Amino acid sequence: MSPDRSVMRRRVLLVAAVSATCVLVPVSTATAAAPASVHTRPEHHTVDSAELTQGLYQSAYSARNNSLWVTSAVGFPPVTQSQLLKVDPRNLKVTAAFEPPVTDAATGAREAVYGVAVDDEHNTVWTTNTVDNSLAVYSQRTGRHLTTVPGVKHPRDVFVDARRNLVWTSGLEDGSIVAFDTRTHQEKKRITVPGAAPAGLAVDTHTGTVLAADLANSRLIVIRPGAGTPTFVTVGQGAIDVALSPDGTTAYTANQGAGSVSVVDLRAGVVRKEIPTGAGSLAVATDDRTGHVFVANRGSGTTTVVDPCKGTVIVDLPTGANTNHVALHRGTAYVVDKAAAGAAALDSIHRIRTTG
Repeated sequence: MSPDRSVMRRRVLLVAAVSATCVLVPVSTATAAAPASVHTRPEHHTVDSAELTQGLYQSAYSARNNSLWVTSAVGFPPVTQSQLLKVDPRNLKVTAAFEPPVTDAATGAREAVYGVAVDDEHNTVWTTNTVDNSLAVYSQRTGRHLTTVPGVKHPRDVFVDARRNLVWTSGLEDGSIVAFDTRTHQEKKRITVPGAAPAGLAVDTHTGTVLAADLANSRLIVIRPGAGTPTFVTVGQGAIDVALSPDGTTAYTANQGAGSVSVVDLRAGVVRKEIPTGAGSLAVATDDRTGHVFVANRGSGTTTVVDPCKGTVIVDLPTGANTNHVALHRGTAYVVDKAAAGAAALDSIHRIRTTG
């Protein structure tokens, strides 16, 4: 695919932020009632969109290189079409595309990439090779495949804790949460939770606490350093992803079954609010500047911006059919969809910037 294939489209939406009294009491997670709200200040949300390629999954921003790394994989095993894309966040154009290595010459199957995280300290990109039960490490400078790290069953997400030189991944199939050394790529720690299906991950890089959304049991798994066993918090139905507040005291889970985001008080171990966002909430990320939470809703094809303290939806933005993932950096959200729109059936990336 040529980098010139990407044509950016822009939408500017003027919306009114909504607010309500912040009620810090536990709520039932059985249903997600619509929050009461009133109109307050207006906000502008600029959404720029560009088609990239087929089969987009996740993206991660590199501050060191001012680049977005985006994964794509098409179809079911044997997956023969997969790319790791380097995208310019200023114009949303592909500047380079790298194909994972072939693992089966007979079928042409590749080590397809799905989850992604950047390690700016070592100038690398980590991917989850979900169907191959492994992770991979790529050079950010050249895009070269450096190594394959085996031993995780159905790895979904990957998260780099640069402070501790660890990269964490979730083994959806066997309930494992595994850490590798970012320098040597050797396994450092493995926690297995029987009956769990850990999906999305977040790490408090100040304390080293690891959080995982347990899709099988609609709960949050909390792994604190030095603790003998994990603790659990029941959240919304079908919890599949998790993000942290800027101060690390609150977690937010995207609940695919409920179409909501849960606001979890980590100190008390309870859900304070559950806020409806849209059908099939699949991914969640936090704006460190404002504390607002962005939720990608696959079923409704939107990205919802939430004020978690007030328990209200600020705006619901269209971001393509089958909105799949959201990543944030300094107030700018990057959302990928699996809409397969346009004459060439390409998926798109959407950049959301907020003013006001």
